[in-house]
Amino acid sequence: MRIVLIALLAFAAGVLAMLTVGHYRTPELNALAPAQAPAHATSASPAGAASAADAADDSDDDDNGLANWPSNGMTPEQVMYAQPQLLRQSLAGLKPRVSGKPNLYVIAFAGDGGEDVFRNEAEFSSRLFARFGPTVHTLVLENNPAALSHRPLASWSNLEAALEGVSSMMKPDEDILLLYMTTHGDHDSTLLVDMDPLPLDQIGPPDLADIFKKHPFKWKVVVVNACYSGGFVPDLRGSGTLVLTAAREDRSSFGCGSDSDITYFGKAWLANALNGTPDFIVAFNQAREQIAQWEQQDKLTPSEPQIDIGAGIAEQLAKWRHGAAEGASVPFAPAPSLPHVAAAGTDAP
Repeated sequence: MRIVLIALLAFAAGVLAMLTVGHYRTPELNALAPAQAPAHATSASPAGAASAADAADDSDDDDNGLANWPSNGMTPEQVMYAQPQLLRQSLAGLKPRVSGKPNLYVIAFAGDGGEDVFRNEAEFSSRLFARFGPTVHTLVLENNPAALSHRPLASWSNLEAALEGVSSMMKPDEDILLLYMTTHGDHDSTLLVDMDPLPLDQIGPPDLADIFKKHPFKWKVVVVNACYSGGFVPDLRGSGTLVLTAAREDRSSFGCGSDSDITYFGKAWLANALNGTPDFIVAFNQAREQIAQWEQQDKLTPSEPQIDIGAGIAEQLAKWRHGAAEGASVPFAPAPSLPHVAAAGTDAP
């Protein structure tokens, strides 16, 4: 009887431990901490130069994981059940494809709901890419308390559904997918996907590669803005694919944290470079140089953003640029703290 009792107690303790560590596929991501800007950071570089790898999960502030959940509005269960409808609205709100020329379909994915910096970049990307005219169609997936009622969640399931949805609108031999992912990353390059207390799966390099095997695109651009994001390059490289990452596989990137409005990579590639050129590769090279200057100025270990250019993608992007318009530059501004009233699926933010 004593042996049976000990076994039962051990089993109960094991179950309690499992419940305590949380529900993520990669629980170690919960240990990521908000970064602090170095004391010597200057206004020339984005505020909050700290690494995403130093971020801390503040879930201890609320035993139910509701510290960042809005006090009014939808409950967590209602948010989960609303996802199919929100995603359908987002897809239905995309502008019609422009015939006779390559179109660009952009999916912005803001993974961490605990910091506004990632939402800021996703929302800004939808405004920025609109400057290239009607051949661009942008869909935003976003984890943030201010977006729960009008943006689909940035989740593994929604990403797959969004890819499936846009692929049905695209002309496979001509159109290009651009996936922009912004969030924290850990030492094995796994991306943090978090909107406490919702049980969202994390996404690592093999996961994203498997998603693209199930939802293939002849032409695609994948941008991963996170610490250690260079780990995505080996799994994603291939013909027809351009891969851009904010850091080397073994390096942190900078500019995240609750005190920052935009990351180093987001400011350099999105806000600065792409406001001057529609060429993603030229913009990357400009951004890499600017980031290196900021990191040297702030005495940070260089992040060394990575690029991999697959066969044919540079030429296909040139064809898209030839048929695209180029409107006025779009100044960066943080997203509003409260949800706007526009429908979830519109190309406009």
